[in-house]
Amino acid sequence: MKQEDCIFCKIAGGEIPSAVIYEDEDFRVILDVAPAAKGHALILPKNHYKDLWELGEKESAAIMALAAKVTKAQKEALHCDGINVLQNNGTAAGQSVFHFHMHLIPRYEEDQVEIPWKTLSYEDGEMEKTADAIRKAL
Repeated sequence: MKQEDCIFCKIAGGEIPSAVIYEDEDFRVILDVAPAAKGHALILPKNHYKDLWELGEKESAAIMALAAKVTKAQKEALHCDGINVLQNNGTAAGQSVFHFHMHLIPRYEEDQVEIPWKTLSYEDGEMEKTADAIRKAL
């Protein structure tokens, strides 16, 4: 299942050229054309899923296994000090292409790459209420 007007469907399907570093029947892993760091890769499912909520358990598990495989290769090939595994869902979270994709960003000590957020704190009792609400929704 593909979406006609989706650029990532076209890239994952080979209609648009990309620097492919891994491919199987379900996924294509490419280098990002606008990387945060050299070697920044994207995992693209070949089927169209808008976001994490549209993925099934099987696809989710396969993506995490593939992320582990590719990040090991990035670490070996690029000698990076760490790797960010990043995935955004929804505009409020920074998603700009609405085809599920996972970023694998090699990191180096003092590389100046920023993935910041302001830390918050909970009021007394608020953390347990939040956890309880999420548990009830599971």
